Amino acid sequence: MSTLYSTKVTAIGGRSGTIRSEDGLLDLQLALPTSLGGKGGATNPEQLFAAGYAACFENAVIHVTRGKAEKVKDDDIVVVADVGLSPNASGGFVLSVALDVTITGLDQASAEAIVAAAHAVCPYSNAVKGNIDVKITVATK
Repeated sequence: MSTLYSTKVTAIGGRSGTIRSEDGLLDLQLALPTSLGGKGGATNPEQLFAAGYAACFENAVIHVTRGKAEKVKDDDIVVVADVGLSPNASGGFVLSVALDVTITGLDQASAEAIVAAAHAVCPYSNAVKGNIDVKITVATK
């Protein structure tokens, strides 16, 4: 199997440091959220994961609809990713994800079938399968 795309990001300083991609397009300060006792004021790994998962999942929905008679426009799909960080029983931490997917112009059954197919092809969904609890809700407009 050949790699379709690869990227590299360097983190320095952990949750209160910086991240920078090799091409410089991503260059951000990080901060521990105030809800976790940090100073806030900058992004954090959970926000970045939520952004990546939402965008990737939306593209998976687009990908799935391209082969269907019921095509939807890119702007007719909205994905909101809610990523939670919780302690686990062994003193570590776990993530949880809730994806709220809204698709305009489809009936509920078609939207649910498309989202199920997208969940099967999305690289983020495949990466976390069996490791992170992912709850998906589907709505139509």
